Amino acid sequence: MAQMILPMEQHNMHYDIFNGDADGICALHQLRLADPRPDATRISGVKRDIVLLGRPELASICDATLTVLDVSLDSNREPLLQLLARNNTITYFDHHSADPIPKTDLLTASIVLSADTCTSLLVNEALKGKYARWAICGAFGDNLHTKARKIAASCSLSETETDQLREIGELLNYNGYGATIDDLHFHPLELYDAVVPFANPLLFFQESSELVQLRKGFQEDMELALAVAEYPNKGKNRVYFFPDAPWGRRVAGVFANLKAREKADSAHALITENRDGTLRISVRAPLNDRRDAATLCKKFPSGGGRAASAGINYMPADQIEDFLAAFNTIYP
Repeated sequence: MAQMILPMEQHNMHYDIFNGDADGICALHQLRLADPRPDATRISGVKRDIVLLGRPELASICDATLTVLDVSLDSNREPLLQLLARNNTITYFDHHSADPIPKTDLLTASIVLSADTCTSLLVNEALKGKYARWAICGAFGDNLHTKARKIAASCSLSETETDQLREIGELLNYNGYGATIDDLHFHPLELYDAVVPFANPLLFFQESSELVQLRKGFQEDMELALAVAEYPNKGKNRVYFFPDAPWGRRVAGVFANLKAREKADSAHALITENRDGTLRISVRAPLNDRRDAATLCKKFPSGGGRAASAGINYMPADQIEDFLAAFNTIYP
């Protein structure tokens, strides 16, 4: 891929808008280590709160600059077009669906639809590896373990150091999952503030009290998750049902990633009850065949995502058999 040249942003009113998971946090942190914006207005939310450009605080801004990280352009197309119409200049890094990308000098987009990349890696490429250790954390958080370890080796990191970056990525990612902010241990803006002082994530690993709390919560939630029996399903794919409980919503994504790594030839679906009786679904394509997860989820209301990893936010419970049939058809 051609090297992307970051535009020189004028230091007027600036907004940083980022997904509240590990990839979004680590992508923004790299950019702001390279180009600090302490006065920026930052906007984030739970991992699946992806229509961030539709937030009320952006509804009337004009002539501002925005950096958008790790949120689907397709899901934000209408508010994006409105922002561009009001002469806002936007830098956009992402790896979700974006077809077509608006053609305007006001938008600089680095959007790569590959199952083998994430936003942190795209930013790392743009910055020529200057803060690669944080990119490694983001890649681990997005379950790109092979890619993360390859970059770690190129940085001459030890196995212990690499494992510490893996845990940072997985814990930051764990914190992003929930139906609402109340499900999370930390608001993503608070967690971003926690990483800001650390150019080196290995120091963050040693000194962060937030990481200690996330580790404890993760261990408690994962213990409950691992006690959940596999749902009967035909063939090699695996399905799990979680109850309507904060622990289930928090650990869903990391649990799905763990199960995907256990059986790289199998697809995985994690189904969690929502409070309103609908179902929230996380899908992981087989790691050895990273395709069509978004295609599957888009067959149902509120579905979306990427080729390797996708989800449905609110699926009517009476569609579960239709979902399982489609799941097993796409991944025979």
